[in-house]
Amino acid sequence: MVKTEKEKCKLGILYNANYDEELIKERTKCKILCQRYNNLLYDELDERKRLIKEILNRTEGEFIIEQPFICDYGYNIEIGKNFYSNHNLTILDGAKVIFGDNVFIGPNCCFYTAAHPTEVELRNKGLEYAKPIKVGNNVWFGGNVVVLPEVTIGNNCTIGAGSVVVKDIPDNSIAVGNPCKIIKRIKKS
Repeated sequence: MVKTEKEKCKLGILYNANYDEELIKERTKCKILCQRYNNLLYDELDERKRLIKEILNRTEGEFIIEQPFICDYGYNIEIGKNFYSNHNLTILDGAKVIFGDNVFIGPNCCFYTAAHPTEVELRNKGLEYAKPIKVGNNVWFGGNVVVLPEVTIGNNCTIGAGSVVVKDIPDNSIAVGNPCKIIKRIKKS
């Protein structure tokens, strides 16, 4: 039997994050850490790296996340080796957000695991759900890309600037647009 709002969230079913003390406490802790990170001087690289490792669930190898950066919980985010994100990365991580190796993210990109019901009565009760996002290896995102819940982006993909990714993108694809669509398949090297 599911008892807590956090348990409901992990199951990907409707839950209420607005009034749940446990989730509010976890978000507050994460937002404070993000605020500290964003207020560090740009050349405080060791402290920046230390704070990101405290915020995120898993980091591997070298990575750079340019300031500002914001996320909801942090513990649902995993980044692989050689990860780079330009300024203004936003990750709403009610569910897992997993990035592979060699992922490069342009400025002003957003990854949203949270969504709300279309039924007005449920939405007005503050209910939402969270579905995971997975990004493979060797993926590049142009600026201003939005990735929505329950999307998997395969290996060796390029997502063009301004795209809104609403469904899975298979390996070896170049995809652009709103909604994001494959415009070219890349030959494996």
